[in-house]
Amino acid sequence: MTSSPLGDYLRGRRDRLSPEALGLPVYGRRRVAGLRREEVAMLTGVSVDYYVRLEQGREVSPSPQVLDSLGEVLRLDDDGRQHLYRLAGLSPRPVPPAPVEEVDDSLLELMLSWAGSPALVLGRAYDVLASNALGEALFGGFPFSRNLTRTVFLDPRLRTFYPDWSDVAENTVAGLRLADGLTPGNPAIRSVVDELRVKSPDFAALWDRSDARGKRLAAKRFQHPEVGYLELRVHVFEVRGAPGQELVVYHAPAGSPAAEALSLLGTLAATRRIA
Repeated sequence: MTSSPLGDYLRGRRDRLSPEALGLPVYGRRRVAGLRREEVAMLTGVSVDYYVRLEQGREVSPSPQVLDSLGEVLRLDDDGRQHLYRLAGLSPRPVPPAPVEEVDDSLLELMLSWAGSPALVLGRAYDVLASNALGEALFGGFPFSRNLTRTVFLDPRLRTFYPDWSDVAENTVAGLRLADGLTPGNPAIRSVVDELRVKSPDFAALWDRSDARGKRLAAKRFQHPEVGYLELRVHVFEVRGAPGQELVVYHAPAGSPAAEALSLLGTLAATRRIA
């Protein structure tokens, strides 16, 4: 088998990616730990024969479009993408800036009108892009970080705040893995993943499991430092017109202890704003 620096690089990156990380179905016993050549070819949009020739060094002049697609499929960061271009004998094309995640004014106005339900808009990496007053109060104004993934794994107070911390942690990582598969190379997601793989052994272990799924918790339990225990229903909606954004609304049935706690929390928050 012939080879080349470009082929070796592609093969090495392919071996490090699991099909689950890209949302591919897995059937039966696999002979390779990473992706198959056929899977990379399919996701890149080239023929299997063409991709095999790339790895074997028999194809030495891939187009910039093919390299861009390979960079997305193989989850290359900017340095890896530039290295891929150089191995192919081309100059890297400029990377377009990541789109700014902004919340639509009408959605923000709607959230602010929900005085009895905490509400947040989350970005792809679980950054809190917007929240209503009760959402701010529920999470204490996000004193550690407005990125919920970082907060879950790096703020020790969250292990008390969430009585079911391990479930919250698992669902957070699985949701982040799903978002990463939908937008490979997204700088906000990669920044969070790269930081937490170093700083949090719990995150690293969960990330390496390659679970990918949307939010599954229909209810979430909180131990709030001001109003005590709350169990709230969780409703998650995709934001139309803003791919990757999610509207998360927490709700307590009328007359329940959780509803009374939310009412008290809202009163405390309003008193602080007036003061």
